[in-house]
Order: sequence, then C-alpha cells, then structure tokens
Amino acid sequence: MILENQTSVNEFILLGFSNPQRLQKFLLSLFLLAYVLTISGNVTIMTIVQLHQQLQTPMYLFLSHLSLIEIGHMTNTIPKMLFDFLKDRKVISLVGCFTQLYFNLFLGLTENFLLVLMAYDRFLAICNPMNYTTVMNNRVCKALILGCWVGAFLAPLPPTILLATLDFCGPNIINHFFCDLAPVLILPCGKKSFIEFFFFVFTSSMVLGCFFLIIISYVNIIVAILKMPSSGGRHKAFSTCTAHLSVVLIYYGSVIYMYVRPSVKDIRDSDKVVSVFYCVVTPFLNPFIYSLRNTKVHEAFRSLIVRRRI
Repeated sequence: MILENQTSVNEFILLGFSNPQRLQKFLLSLFLLAYVLTISGNVTIMTIVQLHQQLQTPMYLFLSHLSLIEIGHMTNTIPKMLFDFLKDRKVISLVGCFTQLYFNLFLGLTENFLLVLMAYDRFLAICNPMNYTTVMNNRVCKALILGCWVGAFLAPLPPTILLATLDFCGPNIINHFFCDLAPVLILPCGKKSFIEFFFFVFTSSMVLGCFFLIIISYVNIIVAILKMPSSGGRHKAFSTCTAHLSVVLIYYGSVIYMYVRPSVKDIRDSDKVVSVFYCVVTPFLNPFIYSLRNTKVHEAFRSLIVRRRI
C-alpha cells in the first residue's frame, strides 16, 4: 500500500526479446530446454553430494551450494520469461519487479562470494596442502557458506528499498526480459544522479572486489602448478583450473559489463544478450565444468545408479 501511494505506476511492461513470432517460439524452446537441463544437472549434483559421505568435504559442499544458487538464479528469471513468450502483453507488477530485482542481486552476490571461497579453497589445496585440512575443515567451511548467504541476503536490502521508494511516474516500459538493475534505474522520475552513483559504488565494490580476489587466488595457483615436478600433475591441474577460470571469466565479463557502469541512458539489445550469459549460460555450464567432469562425482553417480537398480 505504501509503495502504491508513492507512485503513479503500478505495473511495468517488459519488452523482452523483440523478435518475429517464429523466432520467439524457437527461443521459448531453447530457454525451456536450457532451464530443464540446468535444474536437472544441479539437482543431481546436490543429491550426489548429500547422499555420499566421501563427498562431504569443503570442495563439494561449496559445489552443492553453487548448484542451489544456480537453481534459484534461473528460477528467478526464466519461468517468467518463458510465460511472457506466450503473451502479447508482458507485464509485471511493481512489487513483483522489485522482488525479482532483489533476488537477482541477492543470488548474484551469494554466487560472487561463493566463487571467492571456491578459489580460496583450491588455493589452499594446491599451494598449502599440508595445512589444508586444518585451515579448511568442514566446520570452517559451513561457517563461511553461512556467512556468504547471510551477507548476500542483507547487503542488497537497503539499496533495493531505497530504489523502491522513489517516484515512478512513467514511462513504465522496461527494455529487458526481466527486472534487472540497469533498466530499472532508468525509470524513476526526477534527478537520478545520486541513486545511480550509489548503485555504481555498491555493485562495483562487490563485483570487482570478488573478481580481483579470485584472480589473485588463481595467479598463485598457476605459479604453484608451474613448480610441480610431475608433468602429468601439471597437465591435470592446468586442465581443471583452465575450465574453472573460463567459466569465471565468462560470468564476470558479462556481470562487469552490466553492473559496473557509472550511469545508464538506455538498454540496447546487446545488453539483453549479455544478460543471457550470466542468467542462462553460466548456470548451464557450471554443473558440467565444476562437477560432472570430476572423477569422484562420476563414481558417486554410478554407485547411485547401481544402488537404485538393486
């Protein structure tokens, strides 16, 4: 009620992907397939980690929580987008828009924090293996994971509430397929310089801070790998790190492009494509890159299949 009394707009119109009807059906099928495969892959990883005692280690606990984040991230945006493909008029309520925006920030920050922990975990395992079990035991791991969720839950609340209390008097058109930060920041009436600067500082510090910590960890990991005496060990470690780092670079390349901006005047179609990378592509790739290529996960999955057959 308070929100509605402060604004003259009670819903937003999402333009989504402005393509011919035939292409809309293709995109609907493509995103639906990606959503189903992503949910299936991440649920499988969470189930395997939960059921197999040998996977109750920090590395796999981090992976299971990353899977949970990816499920939440995609579910926050993709189902609404799929339904909108079937509609001529794509609308979202004011409350629904800011709820979607908040959960996008919350889950995005949780993923950023968790990726830092995962990079630090690999750094300890490779660069300081003798003290790894002492520094990164399950108790510490669970406390760090809890800190990720709580910190990411609280951090976006003040800026989201601040944005929601502004006056939205029109236009109410969002040139995007969901309520992302950049297209929503364009809509408030009056001067927006303060709120734009506030969000620029907030998102830049969070995203770039996490990104630099991850890069520092991987630089140290690569240096440690180069010092390994075994060529086979170096090749295996490089293969794993390259796969992990490639996903991190795809994710942060798109996130930095969308969120580290001093001001936004309009949203281009290219921005929507970039958003697909961190909303769809990286959640789809993460189960395959981080877990399904892992030997222990393969063995645990096969034992689970055998157990069900028996």
